[in-house]
Amino acid sequence: MAVSNAMTSDFLHSAYGGESMAHMRYLTWGAVAEKEGFPNIAKLFEAISFAERVHANNHFKEIDGTTSDATVTAGAVFGTGKTVDNLQGAINGELHEVEQMYPVYLNAAEFQNEKGAQRSFHFALEAEKIHADLFAQAQNAAKEGKDMELKSVYICPVCGHTVLDGAPDNCPVCGAKKDMYKKF
Repeated sequence: MAVSNAMTSDFLHSAYGGESMAHMRYLTWGAVAEKEGFPNIAKLFEAISFAERVHANNHFKEIDGTTSDATVTAGAVFGTGKTVDNLQGAINGELHEVEQMYPVYLNAAEFQNEKGAQRSFHFALEAEKIHADLFAQAQNAAKEGKDMELKSVYICPVCGHTVLDGAPDNCPVCGAKKDMYKKF
């Protein structure tokens, strides 16, 4: 069922645009990290890029209306620098989503009783909290000229939940089973 409230629809469009751009930005920044000798940070960018794609897909599915044009306003970081700087851009973007964007979008969806949008915004909000922390850990290592220590990154394909070095039996955000997680 398509969202019936214009405000929640606008927020879904905006979130879709922002998550889509984050997906591509993190792929680009991952390539920079790889070139600079940070293969694990590159892996983190690639994995979180996949999580952002999950969020974009969830938002897109919730819009589910008649195909039409939409003007989308989405905040984004642009440009490519050194890995330490790119990580700061990632941290800033994730914190914006956690501290400002998703709480407001979720509140509006709750107020307007848009259940699907509530779920989509909640999934993204919970994952972005983890992403901000992981990017900060990566940046701390990169500032010392070191790569981040990790074996693998696991992403829930339902909600984007992100965890290092082993998937949980069930996703703590959406309940997906361990074997559904995508390993990077």
